[in-house]
Amino acid sequence: MSERHGPALVVPRTGGSDVLVVEDRSAPAPGRGEAVVEVAAVGVNFIDVYQREGVYPMDVPFVLGNEGAGTVVAVGEGVEHLAPGDRVAWAMSVGSAARYAVRAADTLVTVPDAVDLETAAAVMLQGMTAHYLTTSTFPVGSGTTALVHAAAGGVGQLLVQMVRARGGVVVATAGGPEKCATAERLGADHVIDYRAVDDLAAAVREVAPRGVDVAYDGVGRDTFDASLASLRPRGMLALFGAASGQVPPFDLQRLNTGGSLFVTRPSLGHHLASRDELEWRAGEVLAAVADGSLQVAVGGRYPLEEAAHAYDDLEGRRTQGKLLLTR
Repeated sequence: MSERHGPALVVPRTGGSDVLVVEDRSAPAPGRGEAVVEVAAVGVNFIDVYQREGVYPMDVPFVLGNEGAGTVVAVGEGVEHLAPGDRVAWAMSVGSAARYAVRAADTLVTVPDAVDLETAAAVMLQGMTAHYLTTSTFPVGSGTTALVHAAAGGVGQLLVQMVRARGGVVVATAGGPEKCATAERLGADHVIDYRAVDDLAAAVREVAPRGVDVAYDGVGRDTFDASLASLRPRGMLALFGAASGQVPPFDLQRLNTGGSLFVTRPSLGHHLASRDELEWRAGEVLAAVADGSLQVAVGGRYPLEEAAHAYDDLEGRRTQGKLLLTR
């Protein structure tokens, strides 16, 4: 069998998007428990940015990308649940942004026939993030009031839909009329244009006077204070990202004076602790996409050679929905 090789998106040193280079790389034969996947699409995510910048330390050089979907072309010894030709998807597995990726087989899930590979790549990481936030971090139920920041973004759009599907009330924030319209279309009960208000927490309190039960905040530094100030007594702030920058240290006494508040900084990796948990989260997300109850919006497709542009658009919050790197 001839050696497989193709382009890969490499981080040769930590830094901004300008450090990214595309190199031709060979795909090794799969080892025991591994599969080689021909990648159809790769998700563009903030975890990639944190790794590239060194916020999450990585040994350099490394191939970027933590999420994707494609077709299995070879499997190693001991792999019984997959075969060449199977369509699979994955998340939280660095090295995805390449023509061929070698993955641990137990991190791959089968994509339903009704879901195309680009959509699968677009929904895995952010879909399972929204899933753990609404089922595990703060389980949403009938009557739960949830504040969702960046509601027109990749995770935000999915959170709006999942909160509503579980019977919750959504207070959404977004920047500008177009993004606000997206949040409203997806079912948000109240939509706030954060660019049009001077006091974001006060605007939230206008529609949720007692405060929200939970604030799902992937924005970070720019929204953290407003998220805390928007919570009801004993409410929870789930800070799952830092699109605007990392939150600086703060005085824990603020949680007491705010009403015995809770703050957590969860991540997807800790919510995929077993194969069973992966299959549960991915299975529910992909099934909802397949039956049409969960809409996935792809906001942009970029070839590997334009990856820097994709990450600049992501970090600049210039897009809606999910960004993909495609062949």
